[in-house]
Amino acid sequence: MTKNLKIAKAAIEAESQAVKDQLKHLDSNFERAVSLIKDCKGHVVIVGLGKSGLVGRKISATMSSIGIPSLFLHPAEGLHGDLGMIMKEDVIIMLSYSGETEEVKKIIPALIRMEISIIAMTGKPKALAWKDVNCIIDCSVEKEACPYNLAPTSSTTALIAMGDALALTVSSLKGFKKEHLAVLHPLGAIGKRLTMRVSDLMRKGKHNPVIKQNAIVEDALLVMTGTRIGAVSIVNDDGKIIGFFTDGDLRRHLHNDGNFLKKNISFVMTKSPKVITSEILAIEAAEILKKYNIDNIPVVNESKEPVGILDQGDLLAEGIS
Repeated sequence: MTKNLKIAKAAIEAESQAVKDQLKHLDSNFERAVSLIKDCKGHVVIVGLGKSGLVGRKISATMSSIGIPSLFLHPAEGLHGDLGMIMKEDVIIMLSYSGETEEVKKIIPALIRMEISIIAMTGKPKALAWKDVNCIIDCSVEKEACPYNLAPTSSTTALIAMGDALALTVSSLKGFKKEHLAVLHPLGAIGKRLTMRVSDLMRKGKHNPVIKQNAIVEDALLVMTGTRIGAVSIVNDDGKIIGFFTDGDLRRHLHNDGNFLKKNISFVMTKSPKVITSEILAIEAAEILKKYNIDNIPVVNESKEPVGILDQGDLLAEGIS
């Protein structure tokens, strides 16, 4: 192992251990913090400076994304007027690993005068700054990943892990489900996975390859080429799907039969193929394609008529797999 990899390995091992060590800090103080956040009628306001401030922004964003209204407040800005954004119904989570951050020490008395509940997340639970807060969550670590034990590394990772633990615990208690997540994440990968349906992605109309059961393989090939989809649905005289034929089937049969192109499609198609409906989620359709190791699947209506076709490439283009 090279020197560079040894340094990287040591850093990851130190931070992994720091996170694991937080398990022993899941105690009555953590339970008290969970209760305060769960019963909060306002916002959970995260306060922190420097690296703790960056961690605080992340914790606040996580909480907001899973149904816990949250804001971030820079303590220096709070001391110069932004305390006006805080209401009595709010709960404060104060982040300071040392408990010695000057701005944090100065803002706490003002918050106490406002009768705001305060949770401290710190590596120094006995620091004087915390003597009047409601509860203290110990997030201490044995050492930083920094070789000089100075730069905030393991300690910030531990704070993030504890913040995630708080957020996910409260979110679970509040009954937050993936349906709620879809409302809060209408765009991006999460939103697509939770809201996009087959009807949003399937090829339909002239782009949906369909042929009659009396067609020959050559006809199927022409339709597949024209729609640029490597598959075609086969229907009976009533328009109901009775088979499916893919370019994979074409290659396999051509290898063994030189006259294959003139054969009736009904003799070589896959009968009673796997199908889906347009109402199911795209992510569910992706799981079906993966389960059966197929690239395309017909989309049918209640009458078993092929109203579309879903291609794996269209799913991948939307980041759904």
